[in-house]
Amino acid sequence: MALNKVMLIGNVGRDPEVRYLDGQSGNAKVATFTLATTERYRDRNGEQKEITEWHNIVAWRNLADLSEKYVKKGTQLYIEGRLRTRSWDDQSGNKRYTTEIMADNIQLLGRKSDNPATTNGYTPFSAPTNQTPAPASHAVAPAPARTVDAEALNRTEDLPDDDLPF
Repeated sequence: MALNKVMLIGNVGRDPEVRYLDGQSGNAKVATFTLATTERYRDRNGEQKEITEWHNIVAWRNLADLSEKYVKKGTQLYIEGRLRTRSWDDQSGNKRYTTEIMADNIQLLGRKSDNPATTNGYTPFSAPTNQTPAPASHAVAPAPARTVDAEALNRTEDLPDDDLPF
């Protein structure tokens, strides 16, 4: 058994670059862009530290359409996908490698005012109305409904004195 699964939440580093592999027919469209994820923590001296990791994202077909229309530099995204490493020989004959995230699912996040899609009638949990439905593996599913028990949130009698994980 094997598993190759990546889940990221981050901000787009540059506008997507879209290419058509079958000329301009649009049948095989691919979009590539970068996504930044930032980890924040405090070191032993109590100073706030940040580590930003840059990911190369590759989106095909319907996800490339979504990326082309609604993803811009700075857009916050949730991306599910899988890792792929590929190699090539550069002009000097050196073997070069790159690791990419092949996107299986993209969801727009962040505030509506920050999201360029909201001005075009798109909501993050539905396909654009002028597009053909995405295959099941690329469909953007609605978030599950959550219910909150207010009484349970306010109950403290059965909590330990220190339940913090650090």
